[in-house]
Amino acid sequence: MARAAGQQTLGSADRGVTIGASGDGSWEIAVEEYETARRPFAASADFDQVVEAARTAFAAFCDAIAPWRSPATPAAELAAYVLWSATVRPKGFVTRTAVLMSKHWMDKVWSWDHCFNALALAPGDPGLAWDQFVLPFDQQDESGALPDSVTHSEVLHNFVKPPIHGWAFGHLRRRLAGGVGTERLTDAYDKLARWTDFWLTVRRAPGAALPHYQHGNDSGWDNATTFDPERVVVTADLAAFLVLQLRELASLALELDRLDDARRWTREADRTQRAMLDELWDGGRFIARSADGGTTWGSSSLLDLMPMALGEHLPEPISAALARGLETHLTEHGLATEHPASPCYLSDGYWRGPIWAPSTVLIEDGLRRAGHLRLAESVSARFRALCETSGFAENFDALTGTGLRDRAYTWTASGYLLLAEAHELRRAEPARTAEV
Repeated sequence: MARAAGQQTLGSADRGVTIGASGDGSWEIAVEEYETARRPFAASADFDQVVEAARTAFAAFCDAIAPWRSPATPAAELAAYVLWSATVRPKGFVTRTAVLMSKHWMDKVWSWDHCFNALALAPGDPGLAWDQFVLPFDQQDESGALPDSVTHSEVLHNFVKPPIHGWAFGHLRRRLAGGVGTERLTDAYDKLARWTDFWLTVRRAPGAALPHYQHGNDSGWDNATTFDPERVVVTADLAAFLVLQLRELASLALELDRLDDARRWTREADRTQRAMLDELWDGGRFIARSADGGTTWGSSSLLDLMPMALGEHLPEPISAALARGLETHLTEHGLATEHPASPCYLSDGYWRGPIWAPSTVLIEDGLRRAGHLRLAESVSARFRALCETSGFAENFDALTGTGLRDRAYTWTASGYLLLAEAHELRRAEPARTAEV
């Protein structure tokens, strides 16, 4: 070390070291992380060995996560890197190896973001995928609520997140290499049941058939225009996600030979879907309603079209109407979260315009299950092209495709991996059929 500056300063002062080269012009420095103290430094590998070890570890991860990648999926390796580089060891409240949402400022696990990472990891690293799905459930409270977010040093219960976990688990168990054993299946069932009961009890007003959000943050769509008129709101997206979760619970209960439970969950799913259609479908679109039932309203938010996630469970006329609505939100780059013609549209307005991965993946899946294959393919293709051009930002300008906010976000990378993998498998299907 030739010089050190600011080694005794605190706060925002400048600090630094200057490294001087040795006689042959080369230099090397080791950066260590420790918590309280360490032994005197002793080199275990030189720089080239460290580089090669990292290269080998990442190559193995990438080959496991995206073995299907091809020139047609040019961003797959970078997507895998975003996940790999954001993976941290267990520490404090982070009870399992965790893929953070980002290594920038979004360095937490939020209780719906984790679902998409679990799905992307499942075929190649089932253990890591399982840890991603279960991690927020390790902090489930006595009411059954999941935390809003988890870090090594805090668990926040100021909000919840939408109950997409039944939808996610249905896909996860099909994607996990080796399947899900009975012990894990039982554990997942119990956790999902408690999470569902939270919405059916704590989040239903007395006498209400449908649950409510207490804030836009509960929906994951923090500032969506659906929440402009009121804050405590009954919405169709929440009802749709809950129906999917109830149907997944019924399926799990049958598999676990809990027949009474299966009947109960099925009845509740039917009741919830019927109430959603009776109370929130106005004949042409879904509307929102105040939790006290006094007023209703529509918005230009994509959130009002999210019941498309119900897929095959939707009546065909409603499915067709939602598909038509989705087409009006589809820009050159993907699904805008606020209609671009809306006076509330903002190019960098968080959920008031930009394109996001989770809404894209949920809608694309629902469109396919409902038989709207052309539109589903268009949604998938545009989002994949967006990521291949603009990377894996937290969200994107819907009109220009520019990446916004956190520029290396794991659920965006996972969304790309899920859509790209499915696209590659569909491309390979004709060749496999021809061989047979």
